[in-house]
Amino acid sequence: MSELRPEQDPADVEELIEALPDEAITLGATARTPLHFPAKAWWAIIKRVYVMNDFHNLPLLSAGVAFFGFLAFVPLIAVVVLLYGLIADPTNVGNVIENADGFLPEAVLTILRDQMLDIVTTSKAAQGLGLAFALLVSTYGAMRAATAMIKALNIIYEEPESRNILVTTFTALKITLGMALVAIVGLGSISVFSYVSIFLQDYLGNITVTLIKFATWLTAGFLVSVAFGLFFRYGPDRRPAKWRWLTIGSAVSTLLWLLITIGFGYYASNVSDYNATYGSLAAVVIFLMWLFLSAYAVLIGAEINAEMERQTFQDSTIGKDRPIGERGAYVADNLMLDQASKTILLKKQRRKADRRARKVTRDSL
Repeated sequence: MSELRPEQDPADVEELIEALPDEAITLGATARTPLHFPAKAWWAIIKRVYVMNDFHNLPLLSAGVAFFGFLAFVPLIAVVVLLYGLIADPTNVGNVIENADGFLPEAVLTILRDQMLDIVTTSKAAQGLGLAFALLVSTYGAMRAATAMIKALNIIYEEPESRNILVTTFTALKITLGMALVAIVGLGSISVFSYVSIFLQDYLGNITVTLIKFATWLTAGFLVSVAFGLFFRYGPDRRPAKWRWLTIGSAVSTLLWLLITIGFGYYASNVSDYNATYGSLAAVVIFLMWLFLSAYAVLIGAEINAEMERQTFQDSTIGKDRPIGERGAYVADNLMLDQASKTILLKKQRRKADRRARKVTRDSL
């Protein structure tokens, strides 16, 4: 296996692949981008993602990320508001949130609006060193969500954490600030689009306004995808993957998140009666459930990215191509019959054994 060097020409790689045993061959072994995978390769990836969902216990990981995300939610909002206030009037943030009405679940929107208004009110007096101290404290509190996501991604990418506490803290800080900056750009974009739509409504008609709103949410979706990509690239303790090996997982996570947000918002408002079950805790429960489903969507995207890297023999990590075993990333260095494939094979063998046992039992009766 170590003789297969990705820096060779595709023809040389294919010649080496032909020399490998049949059980070692993976479909799409010569693919340098996910777009080069054949349909059967994608089917193999989907099957492994299904198996690894249980193997990595993604529901439990998502619950952990959601809990720490809940703890970090208010500090993260504070970071966004404080940084936004350096370039614009923070009182406009509340108006921007109103644009999410009908998109986010009502309970989530209420909590977001109330917390943001409280932070805007209390942060008006913060200036100079007071502002810097408030920003430092809020950033430290918001890092808990990034730290939880880093640990979850290490499990998905099967990477033991070898970085010291200073490096992991700095990594969590970069991810947190990256999320905050993405949020600020998103708030600014929504503000601009909203202003343009109101200004042009009397001149261009409702169709143009609808198109502007569509462009607003398209921009928001792109920024969410960028945030997910930052998680996948800089979170796990490994040599980072090339962006092209992160894009599809980020796009899938974004699409799932949008569907979950809209679908769960409708479910919470029209189908399930959380107020009857949880009473005064209904809003908190709905918010936690939304965070859980959102975290699940992100981790599914990470799982897809990891399995895509397993599917190719080419180097999926940044920099100059390295031979297998020297890439500094477990999923890029272990490409053969991985754990998911072994699990699928064992399940098939157990089913065959069960069928044979039942047949023997029937024949003996």
